[in-house]
Amino acid sequence: MPLVASLRRLAGGLLLLLWAAAPALADPPAGYPFLPYDKGLEKAQATDQKIFLYFGRYGCGWCEKTNKETFSSETLHDRLVENYVLVYVDAESGERLTLPSGERITEMELGARLNVFATPVFAYLEPDGEVIFKAPGYKTIEDFMAFDRYVRGGHYHEQGLSEFLKEQS
Repeated sequence: MPLVASLRRLAGGLLLLLWAAAPALADPPAGYPFLPYDKGLEKAQATDQKIFLYFGRYGCGWCEKTNKETFSSETLHDRLVENYVLVYVDAESGERLTLPSGERITEMELGARLNVFATPVFAYLEPDGEVIFKAPGYKTIEDFMAFDRYVRGGHYHEQGLSEFLKEQS
């Protein structure tokens, strides 16, 4: 009997080790047509739409909170889907992307280039990938609606986000 118990413990330990070693992927919020960065950039350039970029990662509590509380809004869903190309990047992923220049980098390297060292981070980009602004941390539906007014209204050409938000309140 001790041999059977030892084998069960060993098997359980091996399963735990395999589970821990498996690649962990972060999930974007359900129901949104998020694309990988390179595919999203291609679509944005083809359609001349701005990009809504979401950097998340597996195990990020604030990402999960944002996904459940903020991205569950039908109004926000419709606003983002109608007006932006949605891009999701797993900030810890080794998944390879091909940039318009032909350079191949990982999603993690893209995050480092954009100074994303914690998640979540949300960014709005021009169709060519130029960053309009980044907003780190948990965001509410109202935050995203204000960001949308700032970007789609073209206010970023004349003033910074902080100034715009201050005027809005």
